[in-house]
Amino acid sequence: MATINRFEELDVWQQARTLSRDIYRLTTVGSFAKDFELKNQINRASGSVMDNIAEGFGRANRPEFVQFLGYSSGSVTEVKSQLYRSLDREHLSPHVFDEYYNRADRIGTMIFGLIQALKRSPVRRLKYRVGEQEADYSLPDFE
Repeated sequence: MATINRFEELDVWQQARTLSRDIYRLTTVGSFAKDFELKNQINRASGSVMDNIAEGFGRANRPEFVQFLGYSSGSVTEVKSQLYRSLDREHLSPHVFDEYYNRADRIGTMIFGLIQALKRSPVRRLKYRVGEQEADYSLPDFE
């Protein structure tokens, strides 16, 4: 089992953060930069993926963490749909679309794996260490 003390240690959160950053950069150039509605929506959804992982982790109990991972999974699926809209509006080349779609799909798979690991875990409440502000999660290796 791996011990995770901070949400930033989760590989799935790190990958979601990188995707969110890269989507932001992608939406600041070319025709994408002028499609304000889609630009804003895909940026909000990609940020929501990482934010819900962090918020769920911060709840310090397994059922709520699983619930927020479900929200994160929904957001990553929303990003994938918005990538299709971006492709259809010719903001993305097929090559760039495939790259970003595959990255989002991998993150979705990682979220699903974490949900399954948490559901199998016998730990219900995730305890805080005495005198520290960080949660101490002992999770099965899933990534």
